[in-house]
Amino acid sequence: MARILEVCVGSVESAAAARDGGAARVELCSALEIGGITPSIGLMQRVRKVEGIAMHVLIRPRGGDFLYNEEETLCMEQDIIAARECGADGVVIGALTADGNIDTTLCRRLAKAAQGMHVTFHRAFDMCCDPLRALEEIIELGCDRILTSGQAATAAEGIALLAQLTAAADGRITIMPGCGVNSGNAARILQETGATEIHASARKSVGSGMLFRHSGVSMGNPDSDEFARKETDAKEVKAIVEAITAE
Repeated sequence: MARILEVCVGSVESAAAARDGGAARVELCSALEIGGITPSIGLMQRVRKVEGIAMHVLIRPRGGDFLYNEEETLCMEQDIIAARECGADGVVIGALTADGNIDTTLCRRLAKAAQGMHVTFHRAFDMCCDPLRALEEIIELGCDRILTSGQAATAAEGIALLAQLTAAADGRITIMPGCGVNSGNAARILQETGATEIHASARKSVGSGMLFRHSGVSMGNPDSDEFARKETDAKEVKAIVEAITAE
């Protein structure tokens, strides 16, 4: 089976770079520095105009944990509708109960709202208490894939569980390793886990075009650099694609 790369992106520029590097799909997010939240309708509409690559949209109303109340659930349902109207090929969802299990009731609502689109269960999976039980519950929900680091700090460190999950899935759902993936380890992760899809950010730092710079003022974390941002590196995307498709 062909191996493919998904790249998480937060801008039109990054989506185009992912496409140019040979990625098959983007996961569109905003605020990647906190793990990603749902992008704006404007961003979804503009990225949809990047031809030659599939677009999946992250459905996550805020940073932090994956325990959601009713208002947040309603927001996610509306965001799924908006993603469909913007032409998304799929959405990326996930939610947990307070005791660390998959919130199947909430996720069933989200999956229902996403009917007609691909559904990926995101890395809330890595925070659940029983990954093999969660695997079966997510399959029952009808999801197409699970994005996971194997409940480790990086996918490379989670290879053992990723391999176990791939074997247990037995073709019923796609296990997609992600977190810390790069051109130096992507092929090994796929080889040792048996997975066929992999997820990476492949980002580089891009400097600001601002000439006037008011130092000492931060819009976010006190130690953040307001004059640099992360964007997808087409060269790194290409290197990953070449590494995972080499025979």
